Amino acid sequence: MPPKEPPRRRVPGPARPRDGANRRSGARPPARRPRPASGRTTARGRTPSSLRLGSPRPRLRLVSLGLTLVMLVFVARLLQVQAVDATAYAAKAEKNRYLEYTVAAERGEITDRRGVALATSVDAHNITADPKMFTPEDSKAPDAPQQAAALLAPILGKDADELVEKLSAPGSRYTVLAYRQTPQVWKQIKDLKSVFAEKALEDERKGGKGANVLAGVLQEPTTKRVYPNGELAAGILGFVSADGKGGGGLESQLDKELAGEDGKIRYAQAGGRRVPTAGGSEVPAVPGSDIELTIDRDIQWAAQKAISDQVAESKADRGYVIVQNTRTGELLAMANAPGYDPNDLSQATSASLGNAALQDVYEPGSTSKVMSMAAVLEEKAATPGTHVTVPNRLHRGDRLFKDDVDHPTWYLTLNGVLAKSSNIGTILATGQLGKDQAESNQILYSYLRKFGLGAKSGLGYPGESPGLLAHPKDWSTSQQYTIPFGQGLSVNAVQAASVFSTIANGGVRVAPTLVRGTKGPDGRFTAAEAPEETRVVSEKTAKTLAAMLESVVDDQEGTGTKAAIPGYRVAGKTGTANRVDPVHGVYKGYTASFAGFAPADDPQITVYCAIQNPTKGSYFGGQICGPIYKQVMEFALKTLQTPPSGSKPPRLPVSFKPGE
Repeated sequence: MPPKEPPRRRVPGPARPRDGANRRSGARPPARRPRPASGRTTARGRTPSSLRLGSPRPRLRLVSLGLTLVMLVFVARLLQVQAVDATAYAAKAEKNRYLEYTVAAERGEITDRRGVALATSVDAHNITADPKMFTPEDSKAPDAPQQAAALLAPILGKDADELVEKLSAPGSRYTVLAYRQTPQVWKQIKDLKSVFAEKALEDERKGGKGANVLAGVLQEPTTKRVYPNGELAAGILGFVSADGKGGGGLESQLDKELAGEDGKIRYAQAGGRRVPTAGGSEVPAVPGSDIELTIDRDIQWAAQKAISDQVAESKADRGYVIVQNTRTGELLAMANAPGYDPNDLSQATSASLGNAALQDVYEPGSTSKVMSMAAVLEEKAATPGTHVTVPNRLHRGDRLFKDDVDHPTWYLTLNGVLAKSSNIGTILATGQLGKDQAESNQILYSYLRKFGLGAKSGLGYPGESPGLLAHPKDWSTSQQYTIPFGQGLSVNAVQAASVFSTIANGGVRVAPTLVRGTKGPDGRFTAAEAPEETRVVSEKTAKTLAAMLESVVDDQEGTGTKAAIPGYRVAGKTGTANRVDPVHGVYKGYTASFAGFAPADDPQITVYCAIQNPTKGSYFGGQICGPIYKQVMEFALKTLQTPPSGSKPPRLPVSFKPGE
């Protein structure tokens, strides 16, 4: 075996210089190892030198500086928002986040004397909106007001353009679209809102905008006025306007007592919904007081039906019936025809609105003769049996006077003058009041005033007319003779009824009343103040006159026989007056009336009826108003359980034979 070759020893050479040194010394660098064939080579077959990155520190410093500046801007803004302008921004946030609305107080009820509701309130909703939520930014729809209005208009019964205007109000966060809508209306809207909310959510899930044009429609709980009996007593009650305030009648007169005090609620909202955990505040509403009237609903119904039927049958302009308690002055009924339904004012006419029984004034005619006779008896100018010769015509001043029918000379007692309703006899009787006509005029005027003519009744009712009664110095030549029989002065229906109640009450006038009292939110009943009382004539004169008024109904020669009621003594007086046309200011047509009380021996109730301008059938008061008086009086006597009369009427003489 050949001997092994000994290992070679590496002889150390000079140190390998850097590239720069090689360039400086001109020495050729040692050859590099060849790169793999797959490596990139130059044209000469050599690989290029590797690229070197610059230092990252400058760039890091630049980025750090930029981030620092950005953070400084954020910090400065944060300091401005949270420290410098904190209060202003907080207030703005509160304004945009919180809503405040009024909570309407529950309006008090109006009831009749037995507690039966004539006007009450039920739950309702004010439909409101937040206009900001209908902007393109919040609703995510460019025409949200128009879309919402198109949906809401048919439900609310409103004009779409009007709703668009409200929903587009710039800068507003609150608007009322419709007042006092029923729960059914709000349910319709709420169902629509739910449908649109679901569609918006589904659209968002699919990557859409999620537009919701009804999110900003809201509601406020309130109440709506309703009248359970429809037209019944509408002239007394009046109505409530769209904004919840009394618009007529007692609703207007007693609005302060009925309305109560509104409350306020403030709460946070988001997306049209209340945020229950965000806090809020509430000032509770104070309910209004209940008003109890003197009216009896059943008697009011009977009076209203009777006058409505007769006005329709006579094709008259209108009519009224008053029923009054003779002793207390309380009005048990005040009926007007035609009437209206305060639940639906859209069907009411201007002529039917209001309370004609207090607002119409007219010449009363012969029912006014009771005041003339009261003055004659009180002044002792004559007695019921005084003889009065009544010619067919009487010339006084510048006129020739006559009675309603042509007749031969009548030989009547003063009682007969009233029973047969003689105008000439009344002129002759009142001419004895003073030593001359001027003094007679002054005395008669003083009694007319004490009976309440020329002044408001004391009810305080809105729009009530005091009637017309000129001072004697202003009476024309003819007026001083026509006023004694009821022409040349004017009254309203309540004033006319009060005259007969005064006689029935022994000569004491008790001011009419409509309100018995109020019941506050605490449930306590407070009675109304006692009405004013005025002595007009003596009790003796009142009783004598009551007996004379019985002759009008009981005696076959009387003009009011159709008002007789079996079992009861009735005192009354007919009236047929020339009517002043309110449009043209001339006499045209007639006012037919009847007034009286019963039982005559123990007066409890007064009934007065008047019909304006009957154009079909009779126009005499005894013929068309006498039956209404009978119908209403019978009903009232039974309703109040008034016992029948226990005595016969006195039947004073009506006429006398010449030479007696």
